[in-house]
Amino acid sequence: MDRRRDRSDSNPRHRDRDRSKGQYWYAHEYDPALIGAIDGCESNVPHDKALIRAEQAKFDPSKDPQIVGNPYATLFVARLSFTTTEETLQSVFGAYGPIQRLRLVRHAVTQESRGYAFIEFVHERDFEAAYVATNRYMLNGFVILVSYVYRMTIDGRTILVEYERARVMKGWKPRRLGGGLGGRKESGQLRFGGRDRPFRVIALFLHRYNAALPISMYSCLVTTACSLNV
Repeated sequence: MDRRRDRSDSNPRHRDRDRSKGQYWYAHEYDPALIGAIDGCESNVPHDKALIRAEQAKFDPSKDPQIVGNPYATLFVARLSFTTTEETLQSVFGAYGPIQRLRLVRHAVTQESRGYAFIEFVHERDFEAAYVATNRYMLNGFVILVSYVYRMTIDGRTILVEYERARVMKGWKPRRLGGGLGGRKESGQLRFGGRDRPFRVIALFLHRYNAALPISMYSCLVTTACSLNV
């Protein structure tokens, strides 16, 4: 995972050129065989049937008319109170910069909130500021000790803020297809590697050495730990 990227929104061609060189600030591939393992190492035996379903499923975000806009400037906000409104989200996240589009996902029939939303910023720099500020798991380009994590609350609920993965992460499979990230123990379908449930090897490394880890070393550490069976 690499945070190096062009922060200027005025030159999209330069941004694309940086991405073509592999200068990603996000984990750019989704592998069900890895996200089902707490240490991020591939397992030959999926721990739940949904992982098998995720491996076999086909998902094309371009066929969903609701998935629009700039994926590199879009936040995924989850675990919202069902009473939280678009106006509240606009007020909270608008503090980081102008918002291009905000969609609070609602039930098609009842129009009740489903508890998650997508927020697209006008500028990518504002998206990045909101992404970092809402969860201090990453601070100034470093992963910090989990015990230091700060997470935002809205309407009395601790929320989860991620980047939109459907169009950004290669191979992404949503929860309804057996994929996704995070989850609760009670469901028996935990998915690791995201903000909510990072791979254990990262937390163990930070705890053992009481150190901050540059984002550019994140995936390297996971790969090394797997090969050494840490």
